[in-house]
Amino acid sequence: MKNIILAVSFCLLGLTAAIAQKIKATEVPKSVVATFTSKFPDATGAKWEKESNTEFEADFKWKGEEHSAKFDGSGSWLETETEIDEKDLPSAVTAEIVKTFAGYKLKEAEKVETHHMETIYEVELKKDEEKLEVRFDASGKVLGREEGKEKKNESK
Repeated sequence: MKNIILAVSFCLLGLTAAIAQKIKATEVPKSVVATFTSKFPDATGAKWEKESNTEFEADFKWKGEEHSAKFDGSGSWLETETEIDEKDLPSAVTAEIVKTFAGYKLKEAEKVETHHMETIYEVELKKDEEKLEVRFDASGKVLGREEGKEKKNESK
């Protein structure tokens, strides 16, 4: 059941990313800004998006790392994604990538922390024009995956 919930959440996250709207910091509810400031003191360069009527996301730099944090409209923290290097992935995740996704190259890795579950890892893999986004738990178990094609720049 947990895997089904994670898979659905993963798909919904992809859908909300496609419809997110950039907004000014002044358009973010004060409760969201208060939680953001409390959770990430000294964060810089925050850029806000409205993911839905009830969800807001900030992309920012904190403690020298790139982060993305999501909050609900009442100001509750939902999730933080932190870009990490491949070497910072758990060895079990790296081993599973090599075993299950042979021939794919790792393009990006993130550590995902949420308020309702353990830390998970999200990676973007690429092979030719095929792109995969895959979520793993720390033991290397695949929790979900989303497939897509690499978009090519079209010249006019």
